Amino acid sequence: MALYLEDLHEGQTFASRAEEVTTDSIKAFASQYDPQPFHLDETAAEGSFFGGLAASGWQTAAVTMRLLTESVPLAGGVIGGGGEIRWPQATRPGDRLTVESRVEKIAASRSRPDRGMVTLRSETRNQRGEVVQILIATLLAFRRPE
Repeated sequence: MALYLEDLHEGQTFASRAEEVTTDSIKAFASQYDPQPFHLDETAAEGSFFGGLAASGWQTAAVTMRLLTESVPLAGGVIGGGGEIRWPQATRPGDRLTVESRVEKIAASRSRPDRGMVTLRSETRNQRGEVVQILIATLLAFRRPE
């Protein structure tokens, strides 16, 4: 069921399913998009800042995006208009990530009556409840067609 601007309210929350991040997926993502030793090699990662194999923050962001599109099904898609991202803790092999999102602000457009902007705070957590990513995104939300 697609959500329109009228379906949203400040304080509204959404929760995603869980997605596991595996050693193989960490290495595959890193080899293509973020080829750094602490994402590719367990031995090299042991001596790094991370002290062990860690997923790229961009992989965590990509998993978050997948879970967001499923748990916050905005009509027309999840279309970003800016935001802020932080990774307070590394995602590790075997972590099962979930995303909890909260509508922080809704602003109807004054010049485009068919839409508005929604500020969504999403926290990606591992199976221990530890926050591995915080995303504050401004998203486009369409009004229900007449």
